[in-house]
Amino acid sequence: MNGAPPYIVVPLDTRRRTLHLARSLAACLRPADLVILSGELGAGKTFLVRGLCRALGLSERVRVTSPTFSLVHEVQTRLMLLHADLYRLGAAREVRDLGLVSRRDDGCVLLVEWGEPWMQELGGDALVVSLSTRPRQARLASNGARSGDMLAQLQASGQNAKW
Repeated sequence: MNGAPPYIVVPLDTRRRTLHLARSLAACLRPADLVILSGELGAGKTFLVRGLCRALGLSERVRVTSPTFSLVHEVQTRLMLLHADLYRLGAAREVRDLGLVSRRDDGCVLLVEWGEPWMQELGGDALVVSLSTRPRQARLASNGARSGDMLAQLQASGQNAKW
């Protein structure tokens, strides 16, 4: 994983820091990347996705909401994003039936809330962003070569920003 650390921790004690993380993450995304977002309700998963979408060029006029009931939202930015929420799914078959892996194979970036149990069904090699509220922070970890490169890039941008 090109010397990537096992994980990094980013304090998110202000909205500005969360938006900085979103911009840093947006800068290192490439087609077919997988980002898993975890954390309790209210930890900021959708806020982080919204900031990321804005950083990738989505207009402020376009609402970015949690796909809790629709399961998947498609968001066209400079990259095609699929924002999914898998909280209500209970079986691997249900995840496969959403067709996310084939869309990832086509180059879509997957941003998946509540996706940790389904990483293999989503194609693996994920950057995992675990958000917590006490303390308010993000723990970022990788489990593959590409996500390891992303983590190393994020660590470098964090050192420049003094996370």
